[in-house]
Amino acid sequence: MSNDEKLDQDIRLGLGRALGGTDFPSLGAKYEGKVRDNYSTADGRRYIVVTDRISAFDHVLGTIPFKGQVLNRLAAWWFEQTRSVADNHLLSVPDPNVLECVECEPLLVEMVVRAYITGSTGTSAWTHYQKGARVFAGHPLPEGLRKNQRLPAPILTPATKAPLGEHDVTMSREEILAQGKVTAADFDVAADMAMRLFDVGAKLAGAHGLILADTKYEMGKTKDGRIVLIDEIHTPDSSRFWMADTYEERFAKGEDPAPFDKDFVRSYYTNLGYNYDGPPPPLPDEVRAGAAKRYISAYERITGETFVPDTDEPIARIRKNLGL
Repeated sequence: MSNDEKLDQDIRLGLGRALGGTDFPSLGAKYEGKVRDNYSTADGRRYIVVTDRISAFDHVLGTIPFKGQVLNRLAAWWFEQTRSVADNHLLSVPDPNVLECVECEPLLVEMVVRAYITGSTGTSAWTHYQKGARVFAGHPLPEGLRKNQRLPAPILTPATKAPLGEHDVTMSREEILAQGKVTAADFDVAADMAMRLFDVGAKLAGAHGLILADTKYEMGKTKDGRIVLIDEIHTPDSSRFWMADTYEERFAKGEDPAPFDKDFVRSYYTNLGYNYDGPPPPLPDEVRAGAAKRYISAYERITGETFVPDTDEPIARIRKNLGL
């Protein structure tokens, strides 16, 4: 059996074993995000269980086989790659779907960095630009930009952190500070970290034939007052990757770049005519399987490592690995 055939077999098995959610009360107090189940312990640690849920358009769309394992391993890889650039919360990786981290108080702002003007939702930079806006999150934008064009320099477009089911809102630094949910000092430290992390991420992605078009970072504060990187970094869920080798040709033709992230799933809904309002239709298995291959391909392209999925039933395996 070839490697491709073995992967196809694993993905077919994974369709029925996707990790849609967890319930481990003995692990600690639980907070459920769009993709991650977080458990806070009494001794100042946080276990982050990365599920196979996929979220877009501020909705959980379903599950993608092994997506959680890909994101977990990729986040851990990036955390190690960028430790010299910014402190992060990672302590260990006790299971393919789990990170053990230092407990932090999240900053109530997402640091979004964009190097290209793109997007199709109502909140995207390109949508605003198309409607005539020439200032986005406080940044003046030049006339004559085309969709997917590289910006003169990467820009920071912070967003409020919305609760599950609500929409994040892009704002300028001044608008974020006016809300009073983050101090100017904390914002500026986090913003500087985000821009430095993006520079490293874009260079490393470029070395592997990818364009890091935009991404988001989440920061938190430790008990001793340090601001550190939390959650995930440069994964296909938090970032928009494009294939570099065909970008110029496709841009010249007015075509969208070849995606290397969850734009594959977004495109499925766009082609259905879904207008981003109301509950989206369910994901069919062929789209789930296709997305799984793309997540795995992204991991291998970015890290240079072969991804071998753990096909054991995930709940029992996590319980065993965490001693629950």
